[in-house]
Amino acid sequence: MTDIIIQALVRALAVGTPLLLASLGAIVNERAGVVNLGMEGVMAVGALAAFAVAASAPDANLWVAVIASMLAGAALCALHALATVMLRANQFVSGLALALLGTGAAGLLGKRFEGAPLFNKVPDWTLGSLTISPFTVVALLLAGVLAFVLSATRFGLTLRSVGENPAAADVLGVNVGLVRVLAVMGGGALGGLAGAFLSLSYRSAWSDNMAGGLGWIAVALVIFVAWQPLRAVAGALFFGFLYYLQFRLQGNSPIPTEVFSAMPFVLVLVVLALAGRRGQAGSAPAGLGRAYVRGER
Repeated sequence: MTDIIIQALVRALAVGTPLLLASLGAIVNERAGVVNLGMEGVMAVGALAAFAVAASAPDANLWVAVIASMLAGAALCALHALATVMLRANQFVSGLALALLGTGAAGLLGKRFEGAPLFNKVPDWTLGSLTISPFTVVALLLAGVLAFVLSATRFGLTLRSVGENPAAADVLGVNVGLVRVLAVMGGGALGGLAGAFLSLSYRSAWSDNMAGGLGWIAVALVIFVAWQPLRAVAGALFFGFLYYLQFRLQGNSPIPTEVFSAMPFVLVLVVLALAGRRGQAGSAPAGLGRAYVRGER
């Protein structure tokens, strides 16, 4: 019984890894005051970039593939930064456009890779009787590092001040626009890394709709965990367990499989409603979603 529980937790952590990476990226974005609803598209582009590099040759360097995924995610989010920080466009509309652009571009450009072999995948690590992906270990470490940076470093204080009160940060000499652009691109790099996990480790293949809605859940997870990186670990594990449960129950129950497929998304609505009732949304950075214009109240 203990082995079954441990295996279930390991599988939940594996499914939760892209959720954790993408939600950490969204936390970086939103702590700087920029909403990014485009994580679904960022993950898709990151997955395609990683797979394209890894499948290019039998001896392709997987580190290069991972870096390519992060650069692709950052580059896509640079468009979001240009629209929202430089041109002061509506952050929600720009984020939705980013999601559609990313998923559409990945689907179109990735058709040539459907069915293509992946010569080498990122090998899992064996710890005793457990098998775990290096991406999972990196995601857990990043959550701890991000929590430390946000709470105990000057850079973290600057990032939070830009998200809470950009006018005050500007008076103190902080370049608000530059910090927000870097935060958006940094968050995009983490979203791209989440995509690399899907195509190089979890599925080791490329197919359209690679992210499968995980990017949308990651965005909602940020509100659920009140913009706290360490809480995101527990949140990712929770939703990862729901996905694991969905796969375990499909075919072993008289209930239609569509009900299980919709279960994580229904739970997102439920937990967001509960978070709203508990005032979780009140923990959002005060300047979140607002374009900053110097001298404007």
